[in-house]
Amino acid sequence: MKLTVRYFAALREALGAQETVHLPASATVRILRDRLIASSPHHAEALRRSRALRCAVNQVLADESAALEDGAEVAFFPPVTGG
Repeated sequence: MKLTVRYFAALREALGAQETVHLPASATVRILRDRLIASSPHHAEALRRSRALRCAVNQVLADESAALEDGAEVAFFPPVTGG
């Protein structure tokens, strides 16, 4: 399945605004994050497990057990963002 991953705040500065990722069917946010962490040193640092991050699937807050569907938009952002 094809997903759009969007990044906000410091993650956007480190990884860019968005990217497209392909994952097998029945993937979860946890699987996506693990795949991204393994994809490059920049991703590994920005999305590391010791870093608290929030995520949203199709603009609805979700935890890492959330199932993903083809065409979904997944956003990662720090727990507190300023503006």
